[in-house]
Amino acid sequence: MIKNSKSVQRKLALVGGPMFLAVLVSSLQAQDWQPELLPDGQPNITGMWNNVGATATPVEMPDEFEGRVPTAEELADFIARRDEARKGNVCSLNECISGGQSVGAYGNEWFDWFWSDAVVDAPALVVDPPNGRIPAYTSAAQEAIRLNVVEEHDSAANVEAGDRCLSRGVFGMMMPTAYNNGKLILQSPGYVMIHSEMIHNARIIPIDAGNHVSDNIKLWEGDARGRWEGNTLIVESTNFKYVRNIRAPGRGNPPQNEGRKMIETFTFEDENTLRYTLTVDDPLTYEEPWTVAFPYLKDSEYKQYEYACHEGNYAMETRLSGARVVERGLTETGNR
Repeated sequence: MIKNSKSVQRKLALVGGPMFLAVLVSSLQAQDWQPELLPDGQPNITGMWNNVGATATPVEMPDEFEGRVPTAEELADFIARRDEARKGNVCSLNECISGGQSVGAYGNEWFDWFWSDAVVDAPALVVDPPNGRIPAYTSAAQEAIRLNVVEEHDSAANVEAGDRCLSRGVFGMMMPTAYNNGKLILQSPGYVMIHSEMIHNARIIPIDAGNHVSDNIKLWEGDARGRWEGNTLIVESTNFKYVRNIRAPGRGNPPQNEGRKMIETFTFEDENTLRYTLTVDDPLTYEEPWTVAFPYLKDSEYKQYEYACHEGNYAMETRLSGARVVERGLTETGNR
């Protein structure tokens, strides 16, 4: 049984709702297995962990299930229909060209969901608010998203931060994505490090390290501070840098504002399973805090490779030069 579980629930109740607490309490109460402890007292979380199983779960509750929780059969049918639509809409470069279509996206074989036998374990990744939907954006966030669409290719500085090889942010690093879902976790006395293959981001998290850095220091992934409560690692991040266009789940890429706070939990369910939750509180972007939850599974066969993001990044040049061609065309035809 996890020690201090009531304390964990009490602290996290400040930013999570009933569905979130239900997920957390279930995780806490079902825990009988005890992990190995490292010399500094940390539970041993070291290893390669993969959230690819969560790629089968919708981020938000599908519209057709609004106001109710779908049955297992309904959800399985929804996932099957979604995957079939994906396969119909994605073609390889040669298929797209020969079919007279646009160049399209990558071939199906490049996506983790194409190979995964992932099983849906929840109606949606969003567990709070109770409707399973990401809260509405503020008017300022909506305007930023609109400007992202209009101005994204005015300069490289406006392009989404991940496409600029700067950072995918906490969302982009920790949420399930199209591919490269393995996360390497390493520990040293007083620290936990989480390495993401994409853009080779490494989050170095001090444990029981006291206060956050000074308020005048702003960081792409925030300033993280971790602590263990029993078998649950709790990571609180503050001091986020303002970024207008950064990777985020949901509709568009809303801004990451200064003042954002994030709380993550990593709870051992057994030696091969971590139950992960992420709560974001960013009142300048979202009208209320919200939480996602999904499992990370131990995956010792997964290999991380160098992700030399800028090398051969021809897309940046071509997308900006393509925008200039479009502008010249509009000017010449008098339609601008």
